[in-house]
Amino acid sequence: MATSTLDRPAGGTTALRGPVRRLSAWLHRHAGVRLAALLTAPLFWLVVAYLGSLAVLFVSALWTVNGFTGEVVRQPTLDNFRTIVTDEVYRTVALRSVGVAAGVTVIDTLIALPMAFYMAKVAKPRHRRWLVVAILTPLWASYLVKAYAWRVLLANGGPVDWLFGGPGSGPGYGLGATVLVLAYLWLPYMILPIYAGLERLPDSLLEASADLGARAGRTFRAVVLPVVVPSVIAGSIFTFSLSLGDYITVQIVGGKTQLIGNLVYVNIGAANNLPFAAALATIPVLIMVVYLVAVRRSGALEEL
Repeated sequence: MATSTLDRPAGGTTALRGPVRRLSAWLHRHAGVRLAALLTAPLFWLVVAYLGSLAVLFVSALWTVNGFTGEVVRQPTLDNFRTIVTDEVYRTVALRSVGVAAGVTVIDTLIALPMAFYMAKVAKPRHRRWLVVAILTPLWASYLVKAYAWRVLLANGGPVDWLFGGPGSGPGYGLGATVLVLAYLWLPYMILPIYAGLERLPDSLLEASADLGARAGRTFRAVVLPVVVPSVIAGSIFTFSLSLGDYITVQIVGGKTQLIGNLVYVNIGAANNLPFAAALATIPVLIMVVYLVAVRRSGALEEL
């Protein structure tokens, strides 16, 4: 019986099948080359888009603006950083920004610890997933919607004022409102790492501590705290960095409060001083690099 031409493999397909198989076998034997091929695209994106933009930021921070013509002078100098360090206004704003970020982190930690402990060790297993969903739900809403909702709450004569006794009785807009709103916005980023860390803590350790006569405080210090500290540090990386670079919340509820993010925005827009804005923008980056180097041995980075 004659074989139909449709049943015969095409010559081109047969010719290609050999090289493809040989290439596949060669890649199978060389795992390092296969891994490099898989990581080439994401590494290229990381180097070009992320590290490249940081490099441009650092280089442009060394430039200045001609005060007469307004043109950028592309000659390396440390004048921008010298101004930030020596000028009392910029130094105060930088320290205030660090203080706000630290305050938000402390507030979120104090709130997140009992909430995460209840979710991981007290709530019934079938309820835990719903509690996690409840924590994640605010993240689904727009950042601006939540910030402007707090603006309405904190407005003169708003719900917070009436809660404290009438118009003008509440905190209003300012530094306190900024810390409050930022603590609300970033709270889920602190709860989830602590919850994940506590969930890995065996219940048998807590039971053994109670059987040995340890009270709640002693059990927390000796058993829970060593496990939860890396998770707290991991959460603080989010809350601290996000608060340090934020400028939208300050614009909405901060009143006359100025943070680093606001100064960067002003120098990009009205002042049209891009090199000085770049120098200001490097401050949060350098602070976070120092912070990450300081906490890398605590095991916090493994909790992310």
